[in-house]
Amino acid sequence: MTERLYYTDPFLHEFEACVVAVSGDTVILDRSAFYPTSGGQVFDTGWLEVGGSARIRVREVAENEQTGGVLHILEGADALQPGAVVRGVIDAERRFDHMQQHTGQHVLSAAFEKLYGFATVSFHMGDESCTIDLATGALTVQQVEAAETLANQVIAEDRPVEIRFATPDEARALGVRKIPPVEREELRLIDVCDFDLNACGGTHVRSTGQIGGILLRKTEKVKQGVRVEFVSGLRAVRPARRDFETLTNAAAVFSTHIWEVPQQVRKSLDEIKVAQKAQHRLLEEVAELQAQQMLQTAPERGGNKLVVEFFPERDVTFIKMLAQKLTQSEKAVALLGCGGSQPSLVFAQTAGLANDMGALMKDAVQRLGTRGGGNRDMAQGGAPDAARAEGALRHAASGIVVSG
Repeated sequence: MTERLYYTDPFLHEFEACVVAVSGDTVILDRSAFYPTSGGQVFDTGWLEVGGSARIRVREVAENEQTGGVLHILEGADALQPGAVVRGVIDAERRFDHMQQHTGQHVLSAAFEKLYGFATVSFHMGDESCTIDLATGALTVQQVEAAETLANQVIAEDRPVEIRFATPDEARALGVRKIPPVEREELRLIDVCDFDLNACGGTHVRSTGQIGGILLRKTEKVKQGVRVEFVSGLRAVRPARRDFETLTNAAAVFSTHIWEVPQQVRKSLDEIKVAQKAQHRLLEEVAELQAQQMLQTAPERGGNKLVVEFFPERDVTFIKMLAQKLTQSEKAVALLGCGGSQPSLVFAQTAGLANDMGALMKDAVQRLGTRGGGNRDMAQGGAPDAARAEGALRHAASGIVVSG
């Protein structure tokens, strides 16, 4: 069992220890200040120094729940043997960030519980942000803002954050927010003065002021309730700065103030929708006129027309529209292709003719190594490039039967 030095001093960044066991790149020490992944908090990193010269990177830390040992996973443990004395050095910047996030979570969870009775079901610490899952079916914007405000008020008051130890019965009598389901003789309690008392094995700051601040980013519905994404400390500064720069750049594009960007975006989207509708109407008119011209010059056999045409600059939306126009007014078969950014094929015929456009397209895409499909009267498929699309079009035309 490893003595966990961070239990009593989370600001301890250097320590000496003795190697208990070595297995591959995994080392167990008799005592350690390295925090292993548990309780939603991710592991510490750092170094083990041997003999004052060799420095071995600690890239991950885990725990063996059965033995209570802390597993230090190194980038090579060749220089270590059981009995060796090492000096552990914690990555202090990473540790402090984790302390800010974890203590911030305690304060935020307590805020939601005090204001609305929403218990925290789980906590997860990521590289960029953290989340808590709340036991509630819904969460309003007003509730999010109120919890964020209360949490930051507690931070501004710089309340002491103390480590206490108690038996489970003593903890219940003290009003601990959440007792772990696994029975233990002694619980480690994190006490945010006059605001929150919770059982936790993680690392935390000495006072709420060291959290710096909490920023709630977004919420989403999940299976066990509502997930709230948040950041604390310096993590809150970086996304706030990024958001401000993004809004500033967007405002410059619209020549407006940052708080008017949403309104300008909605206005632009409305204008785009109107323009798209107008473009669609114009495209339909062009397709109608072009269909009439093509039918006039198309070869006729047995009273039916055959139109085979490749459009290097058109897109699949236009040739599909054109195929529909060609086969609506009179009996015709239309085999069309396009180039552009997405080379495609569209095969269509007037209902009741003898061909099977779906089968014809299936054969074409199998030759091209792409995908496509459709029904007896209309089918659509992709092509790897314009040249092969045009070749497939000509090949398909050779198998067409133009008769009633």
